[in-house]
Amino acid sequence: MFGKNLKYYRLKNNMSMKELADLVRISPMAISYYEKEERKPDMQTIKELAKALHVNVTDFLENRDINLEFCHGEFRKKSKMSAKQQEFIKEEVEEYFGRFFQAVNILGGKILPEYPALHSLMLSDSPEKNAAAMRDKLELSKYGPIGGLIEIMENKGILVHLCDIENDDFSGMNGTVNGRPYIIINKNMNPQRIRSTISHELAHLLFVWPDDMSDKDIENMATAISGAFLLPASDMERELGVRRSAITNDMTGICREYGISMYMLVMRANKNGIVNDHVAKNFYIKANKAGWRKNEPPRTKEEEPGLFNQLVYRAVTENEITIQKGAELLHESYEKVMRECSAMEV
Repeated sequence: MFGKNLKYYRLKNNMSMKELADLVRISPMAISYYEKEERKPDMQTIKELAKALHVNVTDFLENRDINLEFCHGEFRKKSKMSAKQQEFIKEEVEEYFGRFFQAVNILGGKILPEYPALHSLMLSDSPEKNAAAMRDKLELSKYGPIGGLIEIMENKGILVHLCDIENDDFSGMNGTVNGRPYIIINKNMNPQRIRSTISHELAHLLFVWPDDMSDKDIENMATAISGAFLLPASDMERELGVRRSAITNDMTGICREYGISMYMLVMRANKNGIVNDHVAKNFYIKANKAGWRKNEPPRTKEEEPGLFNQLVYRAVTENEITIQKGAELLHESYEKVMRECSAMEV
């Protein structure tokens, strides 16, 4: 596992093989050999690699589950991300879920919920009908806000991971690990964009997408489904009325209630005839000048996955693993895990 871990930490530090090799004063070919497990470095080289990558030597020895089979989704066709960044995200997924499934295997049994059948919904021409089908598939109410979307995903057997990557061109990706669906999200987005991206990736996972449908049309439909999933048309008409002559401050309350951006609300209201093109265009101009297109102010509370922590804390409290092992799995401090697993004082 040394080679796999070396590659992960190199990519996490956004280094090429040559950049790392120059720091350690070896050849890029040597780095390639190490990552492919074709050669093993001596201890002095390992120490220098660890120093260059700001990790401990023991981080290179972290176990990986070789029985995990990953099927990663594709990045957007016109993504501006470098090949190195795309490679890092895949390595990040595998490193994270490697630790996650260690906790699952330690506890044993069927501790993860059953997940919905993937690519089982037939696509219609109507985003509203598709979104309703997606709600029904997840056994959610037909109307009303969807609160705690990440928690809902985890309770439906869909794994979620927030990836720390400083790149606005990456919002999310989906895939499977041993057949179980995962959604990975850029954690550096605002909460409402995280929710819309999860819904977007969920649509990719649940629908059967026609082979003759263009990538652009697929992305547009997934985006439309995401909006209708989070804010059904009937709810929008009830909340906004049938006509609006301006974008007003009271609409931010709807954004907070449904966990969506003002951009999404205006776009949906425009497509459903509640606001006209002139009103929508004026909003987009002002919002773009304010930098809202990628950095709209947060309008809902932040959400984080909690399942991994829950599994590890359970394993510790049931004496299946030590506190130190729990800290290693979560990449948290010993003190934090001990505090979370200590007896409750009433």
